[in-house]
Amino acid sequence: IPGSGHKYYLHFTTEDYKSGENAGSCLATVLYPRTKSPPVVNIKCMHTKDQKQIQEEDNRLYQKLRHQTKPIIGNNIPDSYGNIEPALEPVWALAVAGSSYIMWEKSTETVGYFMAQVRSARQWIRKDDFIEFDYTVLLHETPTQEIISCHMRLTWLSGHPLKVKHFCASENQGLEDGSGMESGSAAGILHERGANF
Repeated sequence: IPGSGHKYYLHFTTEDYKSGENAGSCLATVLYPRTKSPPVVNIKCMHTKDQKQIQEEDNRLYQKLRHQTKPIIGNNIPDSYGNIEPALEPVWALAVAGSSYIMWEKSTETVGYFMAQVRSARQWIRKDDFIEFDYTVLLHETPTQEIISCHMRLTWLSGHPLKVKHFCASENQGLEDGSGMESGSAAGILHERGANF
């Protein structure tokens, strides 16, 4: 589009994260602006999986994490052999969802990202209904093959979008960039803790 950037039209299928089953198909348009802003995405999906079932699965995950009396702490997920302890699978799943906000914000027409590993994860036990985790995630940048380390604070209330706050630094450089809060329509305030943020 003259003066605006390149626009792409996509048709793709999605799959269930856990089972690998077909979860539906989507049509999307993606506009990469000439400025350094994130792509503008419009997407419509037809789900093959029942939405009520998806919400029930999300709620089961939420309830499991919400009722922890001792915080979940994990490192190197997956391990060097590609294994994830079953107890840490929910932590990994949330990290995948949360890091997608970072990858969306940082991606350009020529540079993309994949989450390679959760270097560390720590749950904060809260008095309200939100679930909160601090993560350090490693993103694999393509085509440069560089590994980018990002600190991510994630909060979630069942039935609402995730809230993600992050900053990223290259392993070979200092602070690369930072962001404000990514938040869909979720209510509530992100509580800051300690000197990490």
